[in-house]
Amino acid sequence: MALWRIRATVDDRPGYLSVLTAALALKAVNILAVQVHTTEAGAVDDFLVDAPDALTEVELLAAIARGRGRDAFVARAEAEGLADQPTRALALAGRLVHDPDALGEALVALLEATEVRWRPDPLPGRPGYTDDRMTLADPAGGSYEVLRARPAFTPAEYARAQALVEVAGTTVRHHQEQATLLLPDGAELTVRTATGDDAEAVRALHERSSAATVASRYLGGGTPGETRLRRMLEPVRGRTLLAIDPGGRVVAMANLLAEGDLGELAVLVEDGWQRRGIGTALVRRLMAWAERGRFAALVAHTAADNVAMLRTLRRMGATTSERDGAMVTVTLPITGRAPAKDETPVS
Repeated sequence: MALWRIRATVDDRPGYLSVLTAALALKAVNILAVQVHTTEAGAVDDFLVDAPDALTEVELLAAIARGRGRDAFVARAEAEGLADQPTRALALAGRLVHDPDALGEALVALLEATEVRWRPDPLPGRPGYTDDRMTLADPAGGSYEVLRARPAFTPAEYARAQALVEVAGTTVRHHQEQATLLLPDGAELTVRTATGDDAEAVRALHERSSAATVASRYLGGGTPGETRLRRMLEPVRGRTLLAIDPGGRVVAMANLLAEGDLGELAVLVEDGWQRRGIGTALVRRLMAWAERGRFAALVAHTAADNVAMLRTLRRMGATTSERDGAMVTVTLPITGRAPAKDETPVS
């Protein structure tokens, strides 16, 4: 006996499914699983069957036609297909909870797609599907294009794909909102995305930090006012991360602010928590987030004597620097983008 996958459309009327199954039964075809997708064209019946080894694809197609099936698709199936769709979908959702970046692979497995393409640009319109193409928004930024020549996508498959996207999106947001940072000395901090409600705690961070630390962060410009601080906590097209100690105090803040197609990085770490890898960890997370966006590059403006910040930026792959008096502007390329010919290497 051999496993086959069969899909055919019948009129969505009482008794038509039984006519199709009877036609298959006459060929000694054993139906192991069946799903029905309701569409405007009729009921799309999706079967996993066990058929005699001698039965050919042509004979199966002929049996489907005699059973009043149309737009038929027949292909050999593997034993993995014995798991029903709800079980497969739940297993894939469980995988995404642990690894939301595996959304592309999950879509391939769920839809048995021939190809999944990811693009950094958001969808130009609404998500949707045609017979051979499905477009979905990536919750982490960008979009997915799912391709499959046959069989045609159905509304039920699109709904399942959207459900997986929602699972991945929820997981991404959870990961973005909160994570545990284990420092080399064993101390643990919570890292999460800032909101406007953090203004008081971030103000307290500035007050506890020394004048030299604040001046290094703002290049002598002084502590930001209330309006500017709130814009920093919830930047348009950007992101701000906070590091919080077990007592609930904000001990570090890292900002990624959008300036056209550039992202500007800045870090403030409370004096007692400096040189423990916190700034590096926050910048690394912001860079990973920026790589999923539409930034051409990231820049950081820092004091020429801010050795710790310059060291952190070099660890992150800084390629160029430009000095203007006591200030240094450092450029970090986004993955996949080569530096311009006139850029000067970081010294």
